[in-house]
Amino acid sequence: MAVNLSDFDTKCKKTVEHFKKELGHVRTGRASTAMLDGIQVDYYGTSVPLIQLGMVNAPEPRMITIQVYDGGAVEAIEKAIQKSNLGLNPSREGTLIRISIPPLNEERRKERIKGLHKMAEDARVVIRNHRHETLNSIKKQVKAKQASEDDERRAEGEIQKTTERLMKEIDQMVAGKEK
Repeated sequence: MAVNLSDFDTKCKKTVEHFKKELGHVRTGRASTAMLDGIQVDYYGTSVPLIQLGMVNAPEPRMITIQVYDGGAVEAIEKAIQKSNLGLNPSREGTLIRISIPPLNEERRKERIKGLHKMAEDARVVIRNHRHETLNSIKKQVKAKQASEDDERRAEGEIQKTTERLMKEIDQMVAGKEK
């Protein structure tokens, strides 16, 4: 009986997709609406994602605008943006909030790169944990005579190739974001 590696592949792909999504939240010198995705706003006693309270746009490379649906939420949105760890200062004009994205200075850039490498290492650790779990599962199958030792060796090779490919993919994403 052959060993099934689809579960391992699925878990690893989800990890890489999550990392890619997290990369979108990292602030660079350009405006990106994804920067605001993780911000939660205290809206009438309930924590609500910012993107549900207004239309978020990036009309210019260094500007994000939020057209707020409810005028009563403008102040709460401003506070949430200021409390976020993005270093942004919103300004409002009625129900329109403008966020100017300042260029990163050298110190902030180095800080962001450090954080980026930590995020990448976290993703690598998760993939290694998936590899470890899958290899242990295969060893249990071999012990229980549900798989042969040849299947185990073949699966180990495939798992290692997949792991190396995903590590390279993460490194390429980090290098692209660093630039």
